[in-house]
Amino acid sequence: MHKIAAILFFLILLTRPAAAEDLAQPGALQKGARQQVTRVIDGDTVLLADKTRVRLVGIQAPKLPLGRKGFRQWPLSPQSKKALSDLVLNRFVTLYYGGRSRDRYDRALAHLFRDDGLWVQGEMLTSGMARVYSFADNRAMIDQMMQREQDARHHNRGIWALDYYRPKDQAVADRHRNSFQVVTGTVRAVAHIRGAWYLNFGDDWREDFTIVIKAKAARLFDKSNIPPGNYKGKKIEARGWLKSYNGPMIEATHPEQIMIIE
Repeated sequence: MHKIAAILFFLILLTRPAAAEDLAQPGALQKGARQQVTRVIDGDTVLLADKTRVRLVGIQAPKLPLGRKGFRQWPLSPQSKKALSDLVLNRFVTLYYGGRSRDRYDRALAHLFRDDGLWVQGEMLTSGMARVYSFADNRAMIDQMMQREQDARHHNRGIWALDYYRPKDQAVADRHRNSFQVVTGTVRAVAHIRGAWYLNFGDDWREDFTIVIKAKAARLFDKSNIPPGNYKGKKIEARGWLKSYNGPMIEATHPEQIMIIE
């Protein structure tokens, strides 16, 4: 009987919603205010009763126009907003911080946890209604978020059922400039020039996809025991805004933007 009871207790622990204290490593998150959500602006932004606007740090939901002239709505953006509304609208949440606490628009950059322990970012990722979107000054919880995203991708949930959001092979990266993308490919060469690292994916670095890691960011890679030079020959997945710099380019400001596939 004792053995059965122990097994049942373990299963309960696995299936119950994880509380903030369970998910956060000691010192990783700092507890903030508890407030009621009075409005959901889109799939990753809410307004609280005290008029604080909160950007759900670490995730990016499909974007709505929100009054921006000429802005083209991303697929599944209304569904993402509804998913977040179902989770938090008119409910109380507690804000937790794991890095920079405000952005240039004076929005709070926080993880949200409901009173029942549900981690809002984690739920949006698990349902496929958002993807991981991290910054060098806000890196807490990225591993847990990536696990949630990978599960959603594996099951083609939400945005991951659409080609619009699926990872793009580096060979076609040029078609997707000026957008946030997840790009896959094998690093064929690595160059270290004036403190910056360049991960090249093709024969011609002037035209092919490249990842740039500047000197300051390279120190973060080194501290994480992932020297940029070690990526040579590795098949990787990189995420970030795809820009133009001698061909399509993603600047990696922190190591969590790059995942080794094989």
